[in-house]
Amino acid sequence: MTTPVRIGPYSMRPSPRAFVVSLVLVAAAVGAALVAVTTGEFTVPVGDIVTALFGQGTPVAELIVSELRAPRVVTGLAVGAAFGLSGAIFQSLTRNPLGSPDFIGFTAGAATGGVLAVVMGGTAVQIAAGSMLGCVISAILVYALAFRRGVQGYRLVLVGIGVNAVLLAADSYLLTKADINDAANAGAWLNGSLSGRGWDHAIPVAIALAVLVPVCCYVSRPLRMMEMGDDAARAVGIRVEPVRAAAIVAGVLLCGVATAAAGPVMFVAMAAPQLARRLTRSPGVTLIASALTGAVLLTAADLAAQRLLAPTQLPVGVLTAAIGGIYLALLLRKDRR
Repeated sequence: MTTPVRIGPYSMRPSPRAFVVSLVLVAAAVGAALVAVTTGEFTVPVGDIVTALFGQGTPVAELIVSELRAPRVVTGLAVGAAFGLSGAIFQSLTRNPLGSPDFIGFTAGAATGGVLAVVMGGTAVQIAAGSMLGCVISAILVYALAFRRGVQGYRLVLVGIGVNAVLLAADSYLLTKADINDAANAGAWLNGSLSGRGWDHAIPVAIALAVLVPVCCYVSRPLRMMEMGDDAARAVGIRVEPVRAAAIVAGVLLCGVATAAAGPVMFVAMAAPQLARRLTRSPGVTLIASALTGAVLLTAADLAAQRLLAPTQLPVGVLTAAIGGIYLALLLRKDRR
């Protein structure tokens, strides 16, 4: 039995195993980031990273670290954390491993908004804005269609899968009607990639995490109670609909900003919460561990995508989709048993 920790009017009962797992995940994320920044065609010693970031290194080191590798790694860490956190929120709300943004239309909505901006010749800012808007509109649509005296997880997943299919069809239609060069650019963006990502991609996701992680922590405990069912949560004083609305807003914004930065990288949002749950041996979805797992998964996947077929670099979304498809098949096979 662990001792409750009290901060003002709030209290929590930390899990020693979850704390240790989180520390290990942080160490893994730092290790993957160091490997990605220091190794490659040009090797950069670990000691030169800080001097290069502060403009005190050699011109070559500053170019490689500050302009090429560090922004990509930071974007990968932040986008992975955002996808992991968003997936954890929606899997907790739906009480279903398939209730992640990848499957219930939110990532597809962000992708459709981004593709629409790409085929219209939009700038990077307009593509990001299109992704955010598409994610928000798809979330409103799914929530409205699933609402019937509240939103039940099973109905939200089914409606989301239907909306997801319609949005994928819309993406295909937009690609067939677009100019061939715009269609090629949109097709590459739809794969999900961290190639060429700079600080202008990393900083918005980092700011979104700084604002939304506290919100997620605030609703974490009510969400755990709601996993037992709405009636049980109401019985212990949880205001179900306001908590659900706050969690959905946070999850949608995290999904939207992550997709805007890296494109629709599939399966990270689905796999990270389930892996974190097994690592921490938690009875429910754990938000912080899910975010850290997502950061490690995406950074490691991007590193593998760069090095497995070098000098050819794969979009990280291709690798996560391949591995995620296998994971989904194993998950469904286990549920069948």
